[in-house]
Amino acid sequence: MSITIGLAGKPNSGKSTFFKSATMADVDIANYPFTTISANRGVTYVRTECPCIELNHRCGNCVDGVRFVPVEVIDVAGLVPDAWKGRGLGNAFLDELRQAKVIIHVIDASGSTDIEGNPVDRGSHDPLDDIEFLNHEITMWMYGILKRNWDSLSRKIKAENLKLEEAIANQLGGAGVSDHQVHEALVASEISRDHVKWTDDNLVTLCDNIRAISKPVIVAANKIDMAPEENTKKLSDLDIIAVSTSSAAEFALKSASKSNVIKYLPGDDDFTIVSDGMTKAQKRGLEDLREFLKKRGGTGVEDCINRAVFDSLDMVVVYPVEDENKWMDKKGRVLPDAYLMKKGSTPHDLAYQVHSDIGDHFLYAVDGRTRMRLGEKHKLDNGDVVKIVSSAK
Repeated sequence: MSITIGLAGKPNSGKSTFFKSATMADVDIANYPFTTISANRGVTYVRTECPCIELNHRCGNCVDGVRFVPVEVIDVAGLVPDAWKGRGLGNAFLDELRQAKVIIHVIDASGSTDIEGNPVDRGSHDPLDDIEFLNHEITMWMYGILKRNWDSLSRKIKAENLKLEEAIANQLGGAGVSDHQVHEALVASEISRDHVKWTDDNLVTLCDNIRAISKPVIVAANKIDMAPEENTKKLSDLDIIAVSTSSAAEFALKSASKSNVIKYLPGDDDFTIVSDGMTKAQKRGLEDLREFLKKRGGTGVEDCINRAVFDSLDMVVVYPVEDENKWMDKKGRVLPDAYLMKKGSTPHDLAYQVHSDIGDHFLYAVDGRTRMRLGEKHKLDNGDVVKIVSSAK
């Protein structure tokens, strides 16, 4: 799994419940700050249509034609204002986000927790303040890393004629930033290339653009079932990706499915009851869940994960096979593997994903649907089935 999603947010936003509902991992969930003391790691899944629906039999790696592809998710401790200065649990947990390719920011859409995560009356806190707060914390965290040795680094860049982008990227290496991303941020910041004259404000502006480019954020508007209409309207008007979610509903559905009470797939907008031995309270609870799903079109948790990977990171799912006619590997398994690739990747890129030796000795590729040889610069699309031909032994 080369993709890591970071889960961030203030205490009591429902972040740990989101993590648990997405991974079904055992984590502490409680109504007080810093329930999560160290970062929790788990595996969640993006949902996509499996190509085996085009065959006359299922591949055995999907559920009724629905394929789930694993990605890593990190749930960091709840952040409070000035965490970048070490407040609360501080920089140690901002540092956990360095591995994240995309951040899902879980906010309390109900407005029932203040900026510190303390309980307040429902609707009394503006959830939009939380969005700005997290962006500021990540920007200032990067600024702190860059500012720490900026004077000496600035002199070194000039004295040794170093490439500005590479020097800054190396300084921010622990934050998972590339020189290409720094270059994009420099252009967006519209500041002088004469770095010696940069002010602290220039550095903050640069770090803000680096954050936006290297750590895209998608908002999970959690506790949407309790959100006042005013908050729902505000969130729907945002110019960033914001998905309405109820992680509590998702967890309840997955728990019932795990107990064989219902049949439910993450991302579905309904479920099937398969158990007769339920109490009246359980039946009433399931009726409430079904009503919620009908109203919202799902819990939003799976949609949020999908949008983080497919929309924010612009990924596609590709299926390498060894037999382009039967879509099998050497062991006769149909569509055994599914790889997440950056949109625009080539078959040669896929070869390297499968194995470095296969990439080094790549010869050509064949489209599993058309049986045509693919050009060197062919761009892979979502759902492509590809045979890689390599001289690797």
